[in-house]
Amino acid sequence: MSTQKRYADEAPKVVAELLVPAEVYLEAGVHIGTYVCAKSMRKFVYKARPDGPYILDVRKVDERIRIAAKFIASFEPRTVLAVSSRPYGFTPVQKFAEFTGARAVAGRFVPGTITNPYLGTHIDAEVLIASDPRVDEQAIEEASKVGIPVVAIASTDAKLSNVDLVIPGNNKGRKSLALIYWLLARQVLRTRSVLQPDGDLPVSYEAFETKVSTVER
Repeated sequence: MSTQKRYADEAPKVVAELLVPAEVYLEAGVHIGTYVCAKSMRKFVYKARPDGPYILDVRKVDERIRIAAKFIASFEPRTVLAVSSRPYGFTPVQKFAEFTGARAVAGRFVPGTITNPYLGTHIDAEVLIASDPRVDEQAIEEASKVGIPVVAIASTDAKLSNVDLVIPGNNKGRKSLALIYWLLARQVLRTRSVLQPDGDLPVSYEAFETKVSTVER
């Protein structure tokens, strides 16, 4: 039995309309946290299992994706920077940038990328999207130094120092990161009126998924 199926019955019974059916969130494992829960993440937890990981509330995940998208959409596309030092986030941030006009850094974040205007790889960003506060710490620290707001996808074990807006979610799974970034891209474009209020991207969220063969190279 897959981890997603194993913990699917641990998610709250969702009645309100979500950005995607609750089943899609569950199949992607967006609700699966870690075995540790930081104090700052407790408000996003639906249930704690004594023999398993913490379970995130998909309603709160959905709500925060909407809030984050509205915030990100208020910036000029090329001033939005999405980063991921975690391999499973490489394709999601690149696809997010491709569809929304943002910039992306997939892989090692070169020190000075945000803070040093004389660096060849410098990016003049006004908002940062981090895939994981733990592994994207360098980017978050630089954003904080220059006063750039930080949006971060955070699992239950995350430390939220210098994070301004958190999107709770499983940031360690391929499908989960793909779905979160796909939804974020779709909502940003809807907010900007590039898409109709009920419009969709021309690709499914699976197109945002980093393939295992890519990670293993």
